[in-house]
Amino acid sequence: MRSIWNGAISFGLVSIPIKLVNATESHSISFRQIHVTDGGRVRYRKVCELDGEEVSQAEIGKGYEEADGSIIPITDEDLGQLPIATAKTIEIVSFVPADEIDPLQMDAAYYLAANGATAAKPYTLLREALKRSRKVAIAKFALRGRERLGMLRVVDDVIAMHGLLWPDEIRRPEGVAPETSVTVRDAELDLADALMATLGEVDISSLHDDYREALEEMIAAKAGGAYEPAEAVTEPAGGQVIDLMAALERSVQAAKASRGEGGAAAAAEAEADVTPIRRKSAAAPKAVGGKKSTASGSAAAKKTASGRKSTSAATRKTGSASAKSGGTKSTSASAKKTASTKKATPPRKRRSA
Repeated sequence: MRSIWNGAISFGLVSIPIKLVNATESHSISFRQIHVTDGGRVRYRKVCELDGEEVSQAEIGKGYEEADGSIIPITDEDLGQLPIATAKTIEIVSFVPADEIDPLQMDAAYYLAANGATAAKPYTLLREALKRSRKVAIAKFALRGRERLGMLRVVDDVIAMHGLLWPDEIRRPEGVAPETSVTVRDAELDLADALMATLGEVDISSLHDDYREALEEMIAAKAGGAYEPAEAVTEPAGGQVIDLMAALERSVQAAKASRGEGGAAAAAEAEADVTPIRRKSAAAPKAVGGKKSTASGSAAAKKTASGRKSTSAATRKTGSASAKSGGTKSTSASAKKTASTKKATPPRKRRSA
């Protein structure tokens, strides 16, 4: 990899010659400006405001503009003679725990490579010291015309340096947080923890830029003359969420289903929409003539049939109870008494004429 800066690490009285190499690269696709009507390239030309002539890059220097608009020329020699110790040196000023560095300060990242055989020993010493202390080094260095702040740490067997913003370059988050008072329940936090645990298991090396890949495919298709615009894929809008708990539960289920956890049941649950808020249905309209609806008539008929059935059952029960309580005996005794009376009364004689 090509170095962008050569210098040394100042580690107390130890000086370690190093080369600065970019640790990151951008894969973003850049575009050129063109004239829409004919596709011609639109370029920016650098023109001097005084004589109106176009100037080359070699003729362009630096200048500081005063409040009144006047320009003070600044040359590279002027910058090189500034009395700063970090012009060609990464000066370590302290060692601190890594968690004391605010991620908001993180800027570009670089690899520090040992420059020459004599740098191998002190380079390895600093690397191993950082490993054993489990700390990072805070340093100052100058790059591209300005002094910067950096953080040195170990990545594999290499010392890496992250450029840091100066503390006064971090803006205070005033007026950013919600102004309304919100109470979060423990149950909601438990579901949030479950979702974090599920999503936190992803292998970050498996993540990639889907947009860039689609853009590259489109450019290749257009270059080959076989480009056919596809319809934009839009996600179906889900129902109106009842509450935060429902959304969290669905999110956990969806995360598990995407990882193949929980089988088909979890996948089915994940595909289901969040339950929407249902409005109360209006009362059924009455039929003409004041008659109730068919549903009401059916319910009434069922109720009448049930009442008749209950009455019949009660009648049978009453008759059975009456028979058991001596009703049969009373009837038999009455019959016997009538027969006895008829037997005891002698027949009347007929009178002769």
